[in-house]
This record gives sequence, C-alpha cells and structure tokens, in this order.
Amino acid sequence: MPDLMADPDDLLVRAYSTIAGWLAHGHETRTQPLAQLVRDARTPVVYDANFICDVRARTPDEIESLLEAADSMYRGLGHRLYLWDPGMPLEFEARLQLEGYEADEQVILVLEGALAAQGPKLDLRKAQSDADWETIYALCRLDHEEEAEKGFHDPWDESVTRQLVTSKRVKAPDVQFFLARVDGVDCAFFSAWPGENGVGQVEDLFTRSDFRGRGIGTALIARCVDDARARGAHAVLIGARPNDTPKHMYAALGFRPLCVERRYLKTGFE
Repeated sequence: MPDLMADPDDLLVRAYSTIAGWLAHGHETRTQPLAQLVRDARTPVVYDANFICDVRARTPDEIESLLEAADSMYRGLGHRLYLWDPGMPLEFEARLQLEGYEADEQVILVLEGALAAQGPKLDLRKAQSDADWETIYALCRLDHEEEAEKGFHDPWDESVTRQLVTSKRVKAPDVQFFLARVDGVDCAFFSAWPGENGVGQVEDLFTRSDFRGRGIGTALIARCVDDARARGAHAVLIGARPNDTPKHMYAALGFRPLCVERRYLKTGFE
C-alpha cells in the first residue's frame, strides 16, 4: 500500500503536519518508528496536550507495540487520543473502532489568497503579560460555558479551563495570541502560528456574545493571517465544527474546504 503522506510538498501533507504541530507545540514529544507521542504533565486533563499522532502501525505486532507504548506513556491519565491522518493504516483505525474509540471531526479550511474582508480598525494587541493571560482565561471560561450550553460537551470545572489556558500559553510566543479591546473592554481573542512548512494556522477564535456582529472576529482573523504570513506562512488553515456556524463565516472570507481533522478518543483509563 502506498504511503499517502510521502510527498512533503503536497498541500494536504503539509496541512496535516501543521495541525499536529500546532497541538504538539510547547509539549514533550517522543518520536518512535510507529508514531509520535505527545505529553504534558502540567496539563494531564487536556486532550490536546496528551495525544498520539503520525501513526504508522499496521501489523498486529506493530499495533500491540504502539498500544502498549501509549499505555506506558499515559499511565495515570484518564484518556487516550489518536489523531488521524491519511497515512494512518486502515488496520490501526479498525483496531481503534474495535476498542471502542469514538471519532470526532472538524472541517479544515485553507486560505491561499487574500481575505475577502479586513474588518474594522480595532485596538488589537499581542497577549504578553500575566494580566493579558488572565483575560484570556476569563474569555475561555465564557467560551467553555457557552459550549456546554450548546451541548458540545459537559460543563467543565474551572480547573479544566485553567489547564487548557496553560496548554495554550506554553506555545507562546511562537503561537502568538492577540486580544481585541472595544469600548474599553477586552472582548475577544485569537492566535496565529506560521507553521514550519509554509502552511500556517489561525486558531481559538472567541468573541463575547454581547460584542458579536460588529466585525471583531473578522478583524482578528485578518490580523492573525497577516502575522502568520509575515513569519513565513503562505497558505493558512482554520478549523470549524461541522455542526456550527463559523464555517460559513470563514468560507465567506475566502477560506475553502480542504480536509477533515479526525480524532479518536477513549476515556475511562486509570
């Protein structure tokens, strides 16, 4: 079977590399012949900081070896998370299905030209100080409460939000977060990463509900796309839930659908 991820110049190959690279940035990564295992003891409940990617285990022996390595690496964590890419062997994906892993997906869109709109001129600044990161924490908390109300996940304890923000901050300044201030209120944030292969990523857009409909998200997207491109990116990725509305906003700005980010998750480990 051909290696579907063998062409390093292919946009899809670079896109999946950027997706995994954004998540892994700032965390411990152990590279093995059959996969990469990412771990961060500071944030054990954060799925995005503790996962396995670039899986190439195909034979029964290879699959058992990787599952055992994951159990060793993540002993004490309550979950196992595998990132799918087109190079993941069908045999391994089938094993995950057999073991009761559940798949979750995002649509990934890519911008290769100019944005269709820039948004209003706003007070946008880089998140740098402890106070800035406390503001991001407060906004993330609002985001998580809203997501729970929409049914995307169960309500999270504040300690989970705190760990999630920690997992974001360790990526800075390579992943640059920006805050938007409107009417004297820090009401939104977003981030930019140039990637390492010419494909960057913008991620984590959130605007307070009482400030929506004013072009703040568009202005942040424009600023973050510019930042990623100024630091080496050409194509820029953005992700969206298939069952949520932001995907239409991104498409209207010039992002086109490129691929699917699929994750296999299982909880209940001890």
